[in-house]
Amino acid sequence: MRGVRDAAARGAQIVCLPELFRSQYFCQTEDHRFFELAEAIPGPSTEAFGALAAELGVVIVASLFEKRAEGLYHNTAAIIDADGRYLGKYRKMHIPDDPQFYEKFYFTPGDLGFRVWDTRFGRIGVLVCWDQWYPEAARLTALAGAQILFYPTAIAWLPAEKEEHGSQQQSAWETIQRSHAIANGVYVCAVNRVGHEGPADGGLEFWGGSFVADPGGKILVHGGQGEEVLTAACELGKVGVSRTHWPFLRDRRIDAYQDITRRYLD
Repeated sequence: MRGVRDAAARGAQIVCLPELFRSQYFCQTEDHRFFELAEAIPGPSTEAFGALAAELGVVIVASLFEKRAEGLYHNTAAIIDADGRYLGKYRKMHIPDDPQFYEKFYFTPGDLGFRVWDTRFGRIGVLVCWDQWYPEAARLTALAGAQILFYPTAIAWLPAEKEEHGSQQQSAWETIQRSHAIANGVYVCAVNRVGHEGPADGGLEFWGGSFVADPGGKILVHGGQGEEVLTAACELGKVGVSRTHWPFLRDRRIDAYQDITRRYLD
């Protein structure tokens, strides 16, 4: 709540929180007790953030652990408009399963598709963390009319790998999302966790590095590795300018893409 108030005080109109911000990143282990953290959406958190959004006049994107039914859970982002109305939710589509990112144990893949919401301050799309590596997800959300793509994120280094691979991993993460901005003519806001979580001799080191990129891929603001509030001005008119000067949507060969729905061309 404090961070949302801080962002609003700095002039933010749309506020996005990191992935699963209400607790530490519990997916480092497979433990049934963590299912107790899940909640209904809409539910207590959306009610609390709805009241805050209405008070401050801001749109809020809140990443939550959704309990849909007994034994059925999702990694879900709730979208709340500036008048406090709950607009809807996006359920994370791509679910990773890597060392200390055991999300398949907790989350069912999303089934709501790629969606956009008309908020008081623009038409936004929301994707979550692992979704950021998939051009298809960004493209379909942009084709639905998104002007800004938000990516609540929890991406980190394994401390033992940081020295050898850390720089390359962070660069790849940033590059792929900037490419989504360019290819689709949209703003991209990547909002990552920060800090070390887990055992002192292991765990995960979330690298922060949150940023906002414009439709040309230019980084407008870039965070460090500590907790902070970042703001950037997004001139939505640049979306149309970018798409008319770099008309990638116009020149798509939709007649030739049928094989994109196949797993592999063998």
